[in-house]
Amino acid sequence: MKSKLNHIFILKLIAILFLMVSCGNDDDSLQRIDQIMNFSIKNVAGQDLMNPKKAGSYTSYSVNDDNGATAVAAVAVPLRMTTDSLYYFEYIKGAKRITLDSISPDNRTYKSNLTFTLSKIVNNQTVSVKDAMEIRYRWTPSVFQISEVRYNGEVVFSKSADAPNAINTFIIRK
Repeated sequence: MKSKLNHIFILKLIAILFLMVSCGNDDDSLQRIDQIMNFSIKNVAGQDLMNPKKAGSYTSYSVNDDNGATAVAAVAVPLRMTTDSLYYFEYIKGAKRITLDSISPDNRTYKSNLTFTLSKIVNNQTVSVKDAMEIRYRWTPSVFQISEVRYNGEVVFSKSADAPNAINTFIIRK
């Protein structure tokens, strides 16, 4: 009886090991995710408009997902600072993605729409402006990445192969 149980145990162990080996993945089958984006807002003179210590800068902001389930669907977009005191936004995720096209099962385009409300104090009054951002994504089995960003209708970023998603041309508020 013990011998029969040992044989059953060994067969089960071999079956489990076989399943583990046959279900393994190689690195080529993993999808690379590239959706983190850093960007800053400057005026035409080059002033960092998110630095609260500089006159004329915005003192607060909020971000809303225009495609969200409700009219007010806040998105977390933290404000960070570089070592040389430049303020920038870090967008990782949070806005709903809408399918634009499905050219094939292996190539899709998505978009997210965000509204940035930027506020500052002018003559003891809070003044707010609303800016629109559209983020386009490309999905293939090997990569999901940001492909283009439009800010107030203007293209401010187009993806180059393996380049980081930092908008080096900065978003300019007129």
